[in-house]
Amino acid sequence: MSTVESRVIDLGKHVVRMTSIAGSGHPSSALSLGHLVASLMYQQMRYDPDDPWNPGNDRLVLSEGHAVPIVYAAYADLGGAVGKSPSKKKPLTLDDLKTLREIDSVLDGHPNPAEGFPFFDAATGSLGQGLSVGAGLGLAARLNKIYKRIFVLIGDGESREGQIWEALDFIIDHKLTNVIPIFNCNGQGQADYVSPQQSAATLAAKLNAFGYNVKMIDGHNMVEINDTIASAGKGPKPTAIVAKTQKGWGVDSLKDKSNHGKPLPADAIADAEASLDKAAAALNIAVDDGPAPRPPAPPAVNGPTAAGQIKIVPFAEGMEKAGLSGAVEKNKLSTRRAYGAALLALGAADKRIVAVDGDVSNSTFANIFAKAYPDRFFECKIAEQNMISVAAGLAAGGMIPFASSFAKFLARAYDQLEMASITRANINISGSHSGISLGADGPSQMSLPDLAYFRYFTSTDSGRGNPLAVVFHPSDSVSAYRLTELAANMSGICYIRTHRPDVPLLYPQDAAFTIGGSSQLAEGNALTIVASGFMVSVALKAVSELEKAGIKCNLFDAYSLPLNTEPIFAAAKKAGGSILSVEDNYVGGFNSALAEAAAATGQVRVHAMTCARLPKSGKTGDDVLVYCGLSVSDIVNKAKSLAG
Repeated sequence: MSTVESRVIDLGKHVVRMTSIAGSGHPSSALSLGHLVASLMYQQMRYDPDDPWNPGNDRLVLSEGHAVPIVYAAYADLGGAVGKSPSKKKPLTLDDLKTLREIDSVLDGHPNPAEGFPFFDAATGSLGQGLSVGAGLGLAARLNKIYKRIFVLIGDGESREGQIWEALDFIIDHKLTNVIPIFNCNGQGQADYVSPQQSAATLAAKLNAFGYNVKMIDGHNMVEINDTIASAGKGPKPTAIVAKTQKGWGVDSLKDKSNHGKPLPADAIADAEASLDKAAAALNIAVDDGPAPRPPAPPAVNGPTAAGQIKIVPFAEGMEKAGLSGAVEKNKLSTRRAYGAALLALGAADKRIVAVDGDVSNSTFANIFAKAYPDRFFECKIAEQNMISVAAGLAAGGMIPFASSFAKFLARAYDQLEMASITRANINISGSHSGISLGADGPSQMSLPDLAYFRYFTSTDSGRGNPLAVVFHPSDSVSAYRLTELAANMSGICYIRTHRPDVPLLYPQDAAFTIGGSSQLAEGNALTIVASGFMVSVALKAVSELEKAGIKCNLFDAYSLPLNTEPIFAAAKKAGGSILSVEDNYVGGFNSALAEAAAATGQVRVHAMTCARLPKSGKTGDDVLVYCGLSVSDIVNKAKSLAG
């Protein structure tokens, strides 16, 4: 029998050993993938194990990330390169498998390229997301004119996740024949057998109905596997492979459904290895102690190249190209429209800029970009979870993606956002229609907790000396335009929070903005008011009313998280030591950032005005501001009480 089949036996032994040493892991799931992984990594994928960063490499996405020990074993057998950058790479050895799940190991319990395993493109483990990442990789390959195949290994149990089917739709929509989902149908979940709805036959029927060229195979028959994978992705329809496998293949003690996530104790390893040898003998597989078979080499290609700092045209020119000059002249323009204009300008400045949207591009104004660059715009329809993971895949493929939707709808993709942060993906997200200024549509369309959950990321170090995410909350069209440009030039996740109502321009057209920055828009000695986004315009009206009453206040536009509070606190200490924070969202945003910093210094006191009650529909945004106690008069009254 083939050398590769002998390798499957050896890989199985490595799996049971490394998980036993680690004291945790999922050997039974890993063993069910042994033949599929061996076929892909030794024979079918075109890639260079010494250069996993090579843009011509075929890619493997392990959506069922808990099964990763089998991939680690094959990669160590090949001596594949690991490390956080090509300049710091080293070969992975079989001895390194003993370090599985150790704190200083590149072999995390679930895949994560950011920790030094660049064979993968994205962190996986929260199930259902890998196929969307694969779709993003497939789009990036198409844009870069690189023919390569992206294989995605998916568990049958995880195929219950709705995002899998969002991704399957997306692949059909965009004719991504280079993305090949492989369903590992071993029939077992964690607690029990999978539902009949996830059986191999039912999955095959569903995939056929979706429009796939479906291939059902024996996932432990190497000839059948190789023949099927070799032909996959070469027809007019996307291919989906349904592989019938056995959980714990080759190790009798791991085949029962009660063994999910249970490594063998050290005294059971010898029996497990003997069981694998018995399986080899039954299949007439000869022992092969030679070097690992090398996979086919990838083609020589050029990936996307960085163009240095991305600079866009001046504000007035950008607005003109976007057809918004009239709105600028009237001095009434929403931040969401300016975001669209900035996206258009970025598209002209750099071919790596791409956009995805969730069927609301005529509201987020990503449609301005779509009309100019249809080949770089990808409609995801109403499937925000898939959209964020597709963006992560595009970023891994060297693109600079902007994902746009209503801020409220992005909440359902929180898990995908968190996985992107674990990957340290370079993605930009625009959430429009944020806050309560939306008015008539009511609370089901308003995003109120988004600043709170994004602030968690802005307060956490990525391990690279920068936060896991940055938030930009522009207050006018100038700041929205420039902050979108700044987002394209930073590494990591950036959330741009835009609003629906038109507001006056607050800044000169050449104003500059920084990560962590704020701008002082008014000066006074009675009180310091800090506002963000739409509420800056509301607070300006309040400051004007207060000045008429003889109360002069500082006003800061806090437009970024993390927030440098030093200039705000310095002004506050000169104006009585109190800060009034004004936001049209729930607590946990800028008010909490200010309060935590104030608690650490003990020099100022922060008072918050946020949306403290559940909002409802109102004919205008002003009606909702009054309903929630955030109107101009509410701010004036609160400021008067604080100023004495």
